[in-house]
Order: sequence, then structure tokens, then C-alpha cells
Amino acid sequence: MRKEGDSFILRRLLAVLAVCGLGLLTGCHGRKEEAEAFVLPGQFDDSREYEIIFWAKNDTNKTQTAIYEQAIADFGELYPNITVNLRLYTDYGKIYNDVITNIATNTTPNVCITYPDHIATYVTGDNRVVPLEGLFADEKYGLGGSEVRFEAPGADEIIPQFLEECSFGGHYYAVPYMRSTEACYINKTYVEQLGYTLPDVLTWDFIWEVSEAAMARHGDGNFAVNGQKVLIPFIYKSTDNMMIQMLKQKGAGYSTDRGEMLLFNDTTKELLYTVAEHATSRAFSTFKISSYPANFLNAGQCLFAVDSTAGATWMGTEAPLSDISEDKIVQFETAVRPIPQFDAGDPQMISQGPSVCIFNKEDPQEVLASWLFVQYLLSNKVQIAYSQTEGYVPVTSTAQHSPEYQDYLARSGEDNTTHYDVKIQAAGLLLDHVDHTFVTPVFSGSTSLRDAAGQLIEDTVKSSRRGESIDEAYMEKLYSDVTSLYRLDQIGGQGSLSSGKAMLGPLPRTAVVLLSALAATWFLMIIYVVYKTMKTRKGY
Repeated sequence: MRKEGDSFILRRLLAVLAVCGLGLLTGCHGRKEEAEAFVLPGQFDDSREYEIIFWAKNDTNKTQTAIYEQAIADFGELYPNITVNLRLYTDYGKIYNDVITNIATNTTPNVCITYPDHIATYVTGDNRVVPLEGLFADEKYGLGGSEVRFEAPGADEIIPQFLEECSFGGHYYAVPYMRSTEACYINKTYVEQLGYTLPDVLTWDFIWEVSEAAMARHGDGNFAVNGQKVLIPFIYKSTDNMMIQMLKQKGAGYSTDRGEMLLFNDTTKELLYTVAEHATSRAFSTFKISSYPANFLNAGQCLFAVDSTAGATWMGTEAPLSDISEDKIVQFETAVRPIPQFDAGDPQMISQGPSVCIFNKEDPQEVLASWLFVQYLLSNKVQIAYSQTEGYVPVTSTAQHSPEYQDYLARSGEDNTTHYDVKIQAAGLLLDHVDHTFVTPVFSGSTSLRDAAGQLIEDTVKSSRRGESIDEAYMEKLYSDVTSLYRLDQIGGQGSLSSGKAMLGPLPRTAVVLLSALAATWFLMIIYVVYKTMKTRKGY
């Protein structure tokens, strides 16, 4: 009896092992990794009530908040059975962190304003984000569909370059909401005071030369150009964009569509040596080290401030959202130019800005309600109103070419609020250079790579200011430290730090689950053997 019972237990354990192995091996080879297309209901059921959770971001700009609220109210008149609840954030990073947390508890919002790099993380694992290409094309409820109760743009009316930013992994996972790029906001008065003529297209050599020239001081220790004790000639807000754009302009590697990470190359090292040189002289600094570029610019303590075109209302003597007190503001002429270039004849600048994604829910009618609201965010009324709050541009050709938007652009400088000239110049900069913009590949891990690109500059600037030696040994350690900090060596498709060749990443999730199950089963078998031995010794 005892032997027969023991044998039965052993057979059960072996059966568990076999089932786990077979099932999980099937999962490894048969699991569908790509998201399944969402199928829209044939008809929207407007006899039911729907509650849509919408997470959005604004920069403490009450006008933007009012636009969201008005859009929700106007949409509610068209669809009285759809209630949209708005939750505002002041930082995209916080939205990202909350989405990741809520994915784990299956409590994501219905609609979320975010960035494609972030969406690439949302879509890993279970199908959480709705692929949109099927929704785009639906005759009734697709873009410009016959059953949509407002004038929604057709797919061909969304600026192609902006729409393509939302395509990765074989699907469209978002639609663009607003677009911006980076601009260099310049104290033209001080540049000319130093004896320089501001070119239409800035070069890096020009920026560095003028910045170093501005470091000259009077005998009393004050800087000659501004008569103050404080001056940082050149401040960059987003150093991740700085590195990415410099590499693009140089034709050097950053990443590939397959997720290969090519950031750690010789060109990157050369760029960091240049950054170190000007950080050592204190002619260059960053937002994370010194604070907002706009604050220094408006106080006459900065000549070149690089920030998003979406930050234009903070820039300049008459900036409507200036963060410093009026008595600190210095009068000067503000110029707006594209970011510095290595080749003035072939400018390259990043395209960025918020996009909108939809999270999958069990009820397809609820998803359809979300999709209708997302389309409303692309309507002319919302697009034009929101673009007028900052140096954003609308994402549709219908909005851009509308008489209302063209009138807005033509009234530049008419006032220092809606028609603030620096803001409209910043928007015009992107409108004039759409064909010179680019985006970086999106994949799971691209957010970490972007952070690493900025960290290389931040660490180099800090070390230079401390008087550390910036040499080959420093660069080798920097590459290693940043790789470890952002766990880039644990992301599949990681490129070799020296050559950019593909390296092996971590095991696929299904393989990890399989090995874990096998280990657990063997652990149970070991317990069984120990149990059997103890029984034998005790004579049971």
C-alpha cells in the first residue's frame, strides 16, 4: 500500500512536469506576440451610458485646461450618453508611471495623452493598447466616417510625418495630438553687442564661439556683456534631445528600428569632449544643473536658450508666462532660430509632441466611445484653440490651412498674449521645417535609451564643472555606468558598447516562465524524495 501510494504521488508529479513543459513550450512557439486588431461594433449603442477616463497633461496653463474642459463639454452635447472625466498631470513622466502601475491592476484610463516611446512599453505583454488602423478605415466610425457626428479629419488630412511617429511594431498605436520641435531662443541684442551677426541657421561652431566670447569679464568681476555677476551663455533644456540631434546631424548611430542601441560610439565620445570643454569654462550648462533656460534668458544671464517650441510663452522680455519677477527682466530683442546644426545646408531637428492612445476594455462599445472622443480632439476647433496656447502646430492639414489658423499666424506681435510674436515665430519654425524633422525608432526600451543619451551629457557637464579629468578612462567608465544605470544591457537588441553590433538580450518571457515552472516542479520532486526518505527511516 505504501509503495503504491508513493508511486502514485511520483506519477502525479511527473505528469505536472510534462504538462507544464508541453504547455509552456507550445506558448514559446505558438504565442501570438503581435496585438490583435480591434473590431469595431457594427453600430454605436447610444441607448447606454458610458464613462470615459481621460488623462492629459498641461504646464499649469489654465488656458489649456479650459480648452480641454470646453472640448469635453462640446463633445458631450454631441454624445450626451458619453461622460468624459478629465485628470490632469503636470508631467508626462508621472502619466507614464501611473499607466504602468494601473496596467498591473487592469485599471488604465480609456484615453491617455502620452509619447510613442512610452506606448512601446505599454504594449509589451498583454494587449493593453488598441491598434488603430482598423478604426482609421471604418466607413461608419473611422476617420471622417459617415456616422461621426462632427467634422472629423480623414486619414489623408493628418500630416503624414506626424502620423508616422505613431506607427511601430506593425501597427498604429496612437494619433498625434499636437506637434512641436526644439528652438534656440536668442538674446540678439547681446550677440550683436559682442560683434557678431546672427545667421539664419545657427551652427554649433558659431554657438560655441559666441558663448566663449561672452565669458569676458570687467575688472570688477562682472561679465562685460551684461554687467552682472551671473552669466551662462548657453543652456540646453533637454539634453537627451541635444545628443540625439547632434548624432543625427553627424550621421552617427543612435538606434535602429530593430531596437539595436548604437549610442555608445566614437562620435558620441567626440561630442562629449566638446561639451566638456565648454562646461569647464562655464560657457555651457543644462536645465538639470542650472535651472530653466527661460529664467536666465529673461534676466539677461543667457544668450542661447534651447527649449521646445511648446515653451515659447516663457521666453523673451514680454513673455506672458515668465517665471521671474518684473524687476529682474532685462530688455533685449529676442530672436528664434532652429537648433544649432553641423551642416547649415541640411538642417536636422527632432519632431516631438503629445500623442493620444486608447486602452483596450472588455466592452467594445466603451472602446468605440473612446475612439469617438479621440477623433473630436483632432477636430479644427480643438486643434486650433490648443495650438494657440503655445508654439505647437495642429496635426491636420485642414486645421493648418484653415482661415482661422492662418489669421492667427498673420497677427504675430499684435499683442503679448494670444499673438505673442515669439510664440508664433516658434510655431512658424516647425511649419517651415516639417521636411527637416525626424523621429527616433520606438521599441520597448527606447525610453531608457533616450534617458541614457541625456545622462551622458549631464554627467560630463557635472564632472567638468568639478574639475575632473575627461579622458579615455573617464569615457569608458561613463559608458559603463550609464549602461548599468538604465539597464541597457538587459534590453533585447542591445548594441555593443564599442562597435554597435547586436548582443544577446534577456530570455523571452515565455522561456523565463518555462524555466521557472521546471525549477518549481523539480523542487516539488526533491521535497517528495526527502519526504519518502524520512518515512523510510522512521519505519512508516
